[in-house]
Amino acid sequence: MTKQNKVALMCAALVLAMTGAAFAAVPLYRIFCQVTGFDGTVKRAEAAPTQVLDQEVLIRFDTNVRDLPMTFRAEQLSQKVRIGETGMAYFEVTNTTNQTLHATAAYNVVPERAGPYFQKLQCFCFEGQEIAPGATVSFPIQYFVAPELATDPEVKGVRQITLSYTFFPTKGFQQAAANDSAVGKAG
Repeated sequence: MTKQNKVALMCAALVLAMTGAAFAAVPLYRIFCQVTGFDGTVKRAEAAPTQVLDQEVLIRFDTNVRDLPMTFRAEQLSQKVRIGETGMAYFEVTNTTNQTLHATAAYNVVPERAGPYFQKLQCFCFEGQEIAPGATVSFPIQYFVAPELATDPEVKGVRQITLSYTFFPTKGFQQAAANDSAVGKAG
């Protein structure tokens, strides 16, 4: 193998590695944010806290849809919960098409600095969802605001938190839609 061929092969390998890193960056960043609560990302909790404080926090719910033929709404616009108390909220999704939708919900919290303290025990956002044609599904979340919120000087005075969800198509839906389009064009 000549020196030029080695350089060309190394450049091609570098381009492939950089392309792979670009595709891996988003999922790795999301995992990092979910684990650390960075950038307003909510943590997944294994158990509810044992301490419930006498201080309340207003939780607001925001819903969005990206590139999906569906409606998505919170069944309640807001809830008051005591810090450390487990809350339950419901969200409704309606598939407005005649095909099955495969979707995932991404989430975050505002203000961002409250992200580490807003924790979920159960959520439809922990895994992808399959929604049948024309179906309306109610999804619950079970959450709490960790008692440490009351003592952290960085979030002192935060008494309102907005939990925001955005549903987006998963790869399975995009492939099915592409196949349906190809079949429609061929026929």
